[in-house]
Amino acid sequence: MPPAARPPTARPRARGETLAVLRLLAEAGADHVPVVWTSGELGRRIGVSQQAADRYLLALERKGLIARSLAARRQRLQLTPAGMELLRGEYHAYRRIFEGPARLVLSGAVASGLGEGRYYLSQPGYVVQFTERLGYAPFPGTLNVRVGGKDLRRIEVLGGWRGIRIDGFQASGRTFGGATCYTARLNGQACHLIRPDRSHYQDVVEFIARENLRELLSVQDGAAVEVVVEEA
Repeated sequence: MPPAARPPTARPRARGETLAVLRLLAEAGADHVPVVWTSGELGRRIGVSQQAADRYLLALERKGLIARSLAARRQRLQLTPAGMELLRGEYHAYRRIFEGPARLVLSGAVASGLGEGRYYLSQPGYVVQFTERLGYAPFPGTLNVRVGGKDLRRIEVLGGWRGIRIDGFQASGRTFGGATCYTARLNGQACHLIRPDRSHYQDVVEFIARENLRELLSVQDGAAVEVVVEEA
């Protein structure tokens, strides 16, 4: 007797297929509000059967790239932050190919932080990496700049940029998280914007430099500053 046929298994979704569905949803407005479609409607838009479209949606939901819920006989579909981040990364990859490294100009106001910068920037595990990868050991402390409005939203594009990676490490029984640095200028002064993988701040960006930025720029809390960030 011939061996029993194996049950069909869903093949893994190729990255290009995933991006095509996410892009289609974003174009329909699902990056801001839910769109209401049936699996059949999605299938017609991407040229597959209703069953195949439903498998796409299930796979995207399992990966945390979309959120979906029932709406009568249709589905409410919306991109999650992870889904938007995937699209944003793809956009920046293509933009870099055709346009070269990006440049971002922001404005904000100097603000006091939690006072933890001195402690963290003094850790040997960070100092060695900063010296090797940035070319200097930073002054032990960050200058914090509070941004808001459209600049706060725009700064999220950094997640898709190439930066200078600072790896996390363990020392003295503690775990110190990683960060990514970006070449920057603060009121014309060369420095680096540093984005820790884990941050206490929602509307504050941090900067490091070879010397004390507050003294170099002669700024106090509330002072307006212009920030220029460049992709590595």
